[in-house]
Amino acid sequence: MPTYDDRLSQYITDTFAHEDDALAAIRKQIPERGLPAIMIRPEEAAFLQFLVAAAGARLVVEIGTLGGYSGSWMARALPADGRLITLEVEPKHADVAREHFALAGVADKVDIRLGDAHQVLRSLSDEGPFDFVFIDAEKEGYLDYLDWALDNLRAGGVLAAHNAFRGGRLLDDEDQDDRVTVIRRFNQRLADDPDVLATIFPAGDGTTLAVKRS
Repeated sequence: MPTYDDRLSQYITDTFAHEDDALAAIRKQIPERGLPAIMIRPEEAAFLQFLVAAAGARLVVEIGTLGGYSGSWMARALPADGRLITLEVEPKHADVAREHFALAGVADKVDIRLGDAHQVLRSLSDEGPFDFVFIDAEKEGYLDYLDWALDNLRAGGVLAAHNAFRGGRLLDDEDQDDRVTVIRRFNQRLADDPDVLATIFPAGDGTTLAVKRS
């Protein structure tokens, strides 16, 4: 059987995750404008877009906007009355993302909330329940974000969280870096939770996925 590798990753990208000019420009401009080049890969973004569409999502929360690359893919999967609420702590990142959402043609579907996500989420609960939550922010906060997501997703709602593998470091038991141990605990909590159905999509650095049963 074939083993998933960079060649097969590129095949998926070339076949199913082709970027139009706007998405390619967004991915290129993020590091050029001084933001960290830590956005998800096109194949991961296309998979998120697929999940948003498959879930029939109308109300999506993204924790960690960065330059708007992943958000642009997801927002394009939303129906005309859909909305992506994306949370960003850095004003510069939010400004860049705002321009990128306009470039991608989804500005009318995106609501950028500026501030510390832990604080913003407290007030956001009143606007739920939500159909889809994507987490891609500081790893130390993942367990708190998980608690919020499970409390605020509708039954049948989907959770996705990036960096499930931490570059493979979570397999090294001697690696006790906080950002690694949190991901181990995050994944295990979902694996042990009878109220969700969970797994990991292994492309890129891995995306942990869960469907809330009830």
